[in-house]
Amino acid sequence: MNLKQLAHMLALSQTTVSRALNGYPEVNEETRRRVMDAAKRHGYRPNPSARRLATGKSGMIGYVLPTGAAVDIDPHFVEFLSGLGDYARSHELDLVLSPADADDQETTYRRIVANRQVDAVYISSPKPQDNRVALVNTLGIPFIIHGRSEGFDFDYPYLDIDNEGAFHEAARLLVQLGHRRLALINGDDGETFAIHRERGVRRALAASGLALSERHVCSLVMTEENGYRATRRLLEASDAPTAIVCSSLIMALGVVRAVRDLGLNIPGDVSLIAHDDVFPWLRPENFSVPLSTTRSSIRLAGARVAERLAARISGLEEGARGEIWPVDLVIRGSVAGAPA
Repeated sequence: MNLKQLAHMLALSQTTVSRALNGYPEVNEETRRRVMDAAKRHGYRPNPSARRLATGKSGMIGYVLPTGAAVDIDPHFVEFLSGLGDYARSHELDLVLSPADADDQETTYRRIVANRQVDAVYISSPKPQDNRVALVNTLGIPFIIHGRSEGFDFDYPYLDIDNEGAFHEAARLLVQLGHRRLALINGDDGETFAIHRERGVRRALAASGLALSERHVCSLVMTEENGYRATRRLLEASDAPTAIVCSSLIMALGVVRAVRDLGLNIPGDVSLIAHDDVFPWLRPENFSVPLSTTRSSIRLAGARVAERLAARISGLEEGARGEIWPVDLVIRGSVAGAPA
């Protein structure tokens, strides 16, 4: 079925049907639903070239993918991408990955915008005063930041979780259980999410007159091996912590292995809380001791970023709205009172 036949069947103009299919805000919601339902029922698929000519839009979301020997594509990124892709696929959008030198992403952003290759872009893993955020804010293309940057004199649209609040609550629980020596095994402290998580732990300890020792902070790429090595170093020290807050379930695999190799146990010798991004293949309840976690689905975050990008492309969302998701604290068997 082509556009003309679909419009005739619905007794609407081809222009109205086209605008309904492409999310234009001037089409009312009832008409949009009617058109979308009919298109789905009859298997209508717009011709991409014709759609681009008619609307000036490519139907594509862009992501500049840093590459190079020092760049790792980790499971967090893949899971986020899966959520984004799920939404994009079901809403006739495509995702374009544009590889770029990790130290010169600006050139790629300028090229894809100048060539009108994509209708919108998103940025992930932002750092404070991230140059990418400052750049896309000037390029005149719809965008969303997954996470937050800091230090700018302008607002920008973003989606983030309450990293500081989540780790504050995790540390506060451990303090309430009598722990006085906490350790934080964190992600890369150059990225804002890790800064916020450390800030939350420090704030919870300070409220009880305690401090987070610099010796008890490890900032690392979030891999199992890094979790293992950090835990060995922490627990073999004379001032070993009695509780650990960890930024990833993947790192927590290494934490659990290190505790076992040292002949210790969770939670008798050390309590553990980790952040759970809700990977379908790694569940905290399936650890040898079910893990207490701060929990927020990174896949759902990917879908929400895609949803908001689609809204910004169509004009349904404007402005620099920030969105911060609360994080659940789920208590399981990996926490207990501090050892005597």
